[in-house]
Amino acid sequence: MSAIAAASPDRTDWCAVSTIVAAGIVAAMQVGKGLIAGPLLQADLGIDLASLGWLTSIFAIVGAIGGMPAGAPVAVIGDRRMLGTGIAVLILGIVLGATSEYFTQLILSRVLEGFGFLLIVVAGPAILMRVVASPQRDVVFALWSCFMPAGMAIAMLIGPLVSSWQAIWWMNAVIALLTLLAIIATVSPSKITPRASSVANFRADVAATLGSRGPLLLFAVFALYNLMMFTLFSFLPILLVARLNISFRTAGFLSALIMLANIFGSLAAGDMLSRGLGRGRLITVGASIIGVSGLWIFLVPSGDATTVALCVLFSAIGGLIPATLMSSVPILAPRPVLASMTMGLLLQGSSLGQLVGPVAVGAAIEVYGWTSGAAFVGVAALVCVLLATILDRALRAKAGGEPVVEHGGS
Repeated sequence: MSAIAAASPDRTDWCAVSTIVAAGIVAAMQVGKGLIAGPLLQADLGIDLASLGWLTSIFAIVGAIGGMPAGAPVAVIGDRRMLGTGIAVLILGIVLGATSEYFTQLILSRVLEGFGFLLIVVAGPAILMRVVASPQRDVVFALWSCFMPAGMAIAMLIGPLVSSWQAIWWMNAVIALLTLLAIIATVSPSKITPRASSVANFRADVAATLGSRGPLLLFAVFALYNLMMFTLFSFLPILLVARLNISFRTAGFLSALIMLANIFGSLAAGDMLSRGLGRGRLITVGASIIGVSGLWIFLVPSGDATTVALCVLFSAIGGLIPATLMSSVPILAPRPVLASMTMGLLLQGSSLGQLVGPVAVGAAIEVYGWTSGAAFVGVAALVCVLLATILDRALRAKAGGEPVVEHGGS
C-alpha cells in the first residue's frame, strides 16, 4: 500500500465532498456573472467594452499573481478555516459590488471577489485530499475539476432571468452565504497540528516547489490548456453569431451548453483514471483532439450543425485535461505539506492562460481574421502533447512513492 493510501480515510465523506464542490461552483459563478451582466452594466453605469474586459479579467490577474502565496497559509491556518475565510471575503466583495454606484467601487469589489475565489479554489482540494478515501481520489478530483465550467454555465443560464445586474449580485450573495453555513455544518476540522509560519519557511517552500519538475509541468500544461480553451470560449458567442446568424441571447444559451459539455469530459477522466488509464495518455489524447477540432473550427467555415458539434467536442474532450492535472497534484507535490502550494501554482498556470489567450487571440483576430485563432490552438496543442510525454515520465518516477498529503488546522 502506498503512503498516500495509508493516510487516506477508510471511507469518503461524500457530504463534505458535495459541499466543497458546491463552494467551487459558487466561486466560479462570480466569474460567469460578469460575462452575462455585461449589457446591464453598460446600460446602468455607462461602462464601455474595455472596462467590462477589466471586470472579467480581474480574477485571472489575481490568480496569476497570488496562486502560490495563497497556497502557503493552508498548512498554517488550516484548510477549513481557509475555505471559510475565502467564502466570507467572496460575500464581502459581492455585497460591495451590489451597492456600487461607480466603476471604481465595482472594480474594488471584483478584486475582493477574486481574492475570495483564489482562497476557495486552493483550500477546497486541500480538504478533499483528507476526506476522500484513496480509491475514490481520482473520481472526486474529476468532480472538483467541473466547478469552473459548471459555475460559469449556471451563471450564464440564470443571469438573463433577472431584471437588473444588482439582482444578480444579491442572488449570488445569498447563495454564497448558504454555502458558508453548509461548510460550517458539514466539513470537519483537520486534526493535524498547524505549521509555524515564517518568511524563511515560505521561501523554502517556494524554492522546493519551483525546483521540482512535477509542479512546473503541471503549471505549463494547465497554462496551455486554458490558452486553448479561452481562445475559443472568450469569443464563442461572437463566433456563433457570425457563423450561425443567430441572436446574442441564443448564442449565450448555446455557449452555456457547450461549456457544460466540459463537465462530461472531466467525469469521464475520473472514471478512466480510476480504471488505471495513464495520465500522460489522457492528456495526449485530450490535447490532440482539441487541436484538431480547434483547427477545423477556425480554418473551415462549416455549417450550423457542424460548427456546434465541433465546439461541443472541443469542450467535452478538453475536460479530460484539468481532471487529470488536478488529481496529479498529490502525487507530484515535492513534499506532503506542499500540495496546496503546488495547487496554487497550478492555478497560476490556469490564470496565465486565461489572461494571455483572450488578449493575444483578440488582437490577432482583429488584424488577420478568425483563421488566426487556429495558430494559437495548434501550437499550444502540439506543445501540450510534448509536455504530456515528460509529465508521464515524472509520474512513473513517482509510482509507488506518492507523498502523504497532510493539512493543518481547522
